[in-house]
Amino acid sequence: MNPRQNHPVEWIEQEIDSLRKKGLRRQLSVREATAGPSLRVDGVEVVHFGSNDYLGLAADLRVKAAVAAAVDQYGWGGGSSPLILGHTTVHQELERRLAAFEGTEAALVFPSGFAANAGTVSALVGTGDGVFTDRNNHASLLDGCRLSRADVRAYPHGDWRALEKLLDRRSSHRRRLIVTDSLFSMDGDLAPLTELADLADRYEAMLLIDEAHATGVFGSGGRGVAEHLGVARRIPVRVGTLSKALGGVGGFVAGSQLLIDWLVNRARPYIYSTASPPAAAAAALAALEIVEQEPDRRTTLLGRAAELRARLVENGWDIGRSASQIVPIVVGDPDRAVEMASSLRRQGLFVPAIRPPTVPEGQARLRISLTVAHTPEMIQRLVAAIGHS
Repeated sequence: MNPRQNHPVEWIEQEIDSLRKKGLRRQLSVREATAGPSLRVDGVEVVHFGSNDYLGLAADLRVKAAVAAAVDQYGWGGGSSPLILGHTTVHQELERRLAAFEGTEAALVFPSGFAANAGTVSALVGTGDGVFTDRNNHASLLDGCRLSRADVRAYPHGDWRALEKLLDRRSSHRRRLIVTDSLFSMDGDLAPLTELADLADRYEAMLLIDEAHATGVFGSGGRGVAEHLGVARRIPVRVGTLSKALGGVGGFVAGSQLLIDWLVNRARPYIYSTASPPAAAAAALAALEIVEQEPDRRTTLLGRAAELRARLVENGWDIGRSASQIVPIVVGDPDRAVEMASSLRRQGLFVPAIRPPTVPEGQARLRISLTVAHTPEMIQRLVAAIGHS
């Protein structure tokens, strides 16, 4: 008998082969231990346009010094879940600073942004409730909706009028929650937060926004799109991340003390996960101070992003409704996206190809992530290598 015959996971080989034939198979790349926009990926020197380290803080000397000091004091691991004994004085200080930064009563740090979203959504609604989600929301929000066991209603991307129609239908929902990214990670566009806040008020719904890609980048104080649009005080549940513009790891939720108390008692990813390392909290504290003291980082980044978007549009590329440092080049066909990414890599430029299911069918793309560390010369080199559509 063939030892592989009837193997319990034999089906995986066929499924992976199916992904390969559709141009959807993913494989890991290996990055060497270097920081900044120029690094080695799979042994090849490239300029990296796939990073979320938007403000260049991951390798900032002040952040690294804070990590080293915290490791010396606390060691590395969190040791246990926050509710057992994983909540240290540095975590407490970070939550105090995050609340002050966001202008809220309190904040809560999660081990990841994914955990923050999934845990918060599933803690706020459940069976008998309704949750309304933008179809292009991050997977962590979508998974949180599914885990909640609430009645999930998805509305077309950014279409607040379609959402209004869903909310206007009579229902027996006990509670209703609207969830959205503020800055969409694959599209680079902004959610219509003013209109969503109006709908939440009118239909007595809770409103949760995820500022993951906007924290540190948008708003006069770097607080995100809600600050940028002047609606932060109207949004009771604000999720952010420490792993993108702040250059570290972890997520957080900011809101009322009542909200945070509820999450401590009901957000399962928080309750049942080991706490993030104290050094990660120390890194976030140092990065947060830089965000507050050096606004030129975000203004420079957004200015360069605007120039890049203008150049790509002039060259005939479809960048959707991007209005941020995330700039997609929508090409539709997965194989074409992979081919373009491979061509750019041969020219020393790393731009990831994004394919379904991360984006909808027919919307495969290159996803450019600009950081403040990308020089005008690097951006010009990228535009020239991409060429005209």
